[in-house]
Amino acid sequence: MIIAIDGPAGAGKSTVARRVAAELGVDYLDTGAMYRAVTFGVLAREIDPADARAVIEVCGQLELDVGVDRVVVDGVDATSAIRGPEVTSGVSSVAANPEVRSILVELQRAWVRNRGAGVVEGRDITTVVLPDADLKLFVTASPRVRAERRVAESGGDVDAVEASIAERDRRDETREASPLSISAEAIVIDTSEMSIDDVVADVLWRVQG
Repeated sequence: MIIAIDGPAGAGKSTVARRVAAELGVDYLDTGAMYRAVTFGVLAREIDPADARAVIEVCGQLELDVGVDRVVVDGVDATSAIRGPEVTSGVSSVAANPEVRSILVELQRAWVRNRGAGVVEGRDITTVVLPDADLKLFVTASPRVRAERRVAESGGDVDAVEASIAERDRRDETREASPLSISAEAIVIDTSEMSIDDVVADVLWRVQG
């Protein structure tokens, strides 16, 4: 069974996807980590993430290994670095690059073909990458709740984080290549007033039902 999960930044979809995959005993792929890994590789070469041509060239050269708990780029463990502020500030430009998305979408589809089952999460999985997935979900939450969760995890000012999340949403929803949107067949789960355990139980019920 292929489960595709989309949703905006900070909605909890990565945690939910990881937990659901573990409960079902199948593999899990965080496609957002792939875009962050490319961004890491671009920055490591001292290339501006907004330089579309150069980014495309680098993307075709990178050796990426995106696992459940480890991300390796050209032999370098980038697991922590891809979540750092430098990568975070540049990943939207890389993710908006249509040719980069085309390359990574093919890698994501190959990942599914090679396994035959799994949980895949990102921002265009149900609409572009795996439109024929067995179960399509859109996991979301209000910008304020998402900001509060981020601040609880890593600190910061809630208002500033909320503004940053809103801007990230705007970029993801308006980019030309594979914008963040809700598939007509997707089940929307608003986690604003739900615990992660509740969301995971909801998804498992849908899978098993």
